[in-house]
Amino acid sequence: MNCTIEWAGPDAASGMSFHAATGTGHWLSMDGAPEAGGRNLAPRPMEMLLVGAGGCTAFDVVLILQRGRHAVSGCTVDLKAERAGTDPKVFTRIHLHFKLRGRQLPALAVERAIALSHEKYCSATAMLGRTAELTTSFELLEA
Repeated sequence: MNCTIEWAGPDAASGMSFHAATGTGHWLSMDGAPEAGGRNLAPRPMEMLLVGAGGCTAFDVVLILQRGRHAVSGCTVDLKAERAGTDPKVFTRIHLHFKLRGRQLPALAVERAIALSHEKYCSATAMLGRTAELTTSFELLEA
């Protein structure tokens, strides 16, 4: 896996904007907070890290439920994170709330899928779990 990050600066209009090219050929942008010289034109790098963790675990949970032949038709994960007050401002707490939509999704199967994601499959939450307390919750929505 690889990627390239390039600063859009150094002119004042660019501030702290960065462009990234992924090894799979996708592009994205990141920016900093105005108080750090950014212009708030794109997500912060730490937001991208949180997005990656949410995407990784959502992918796992849906795949596990599908492989268990459960009729899942939607999945949303809301993440709320707290960071350390001093540098490096690592994540110290992350709560992931899953909203799963489907036909008669068994709560036990959803609990198991979330647990398997966090205990075995999701590389992103495994890494973040080394500095942050991870907690989860879920709700089931009938399709």
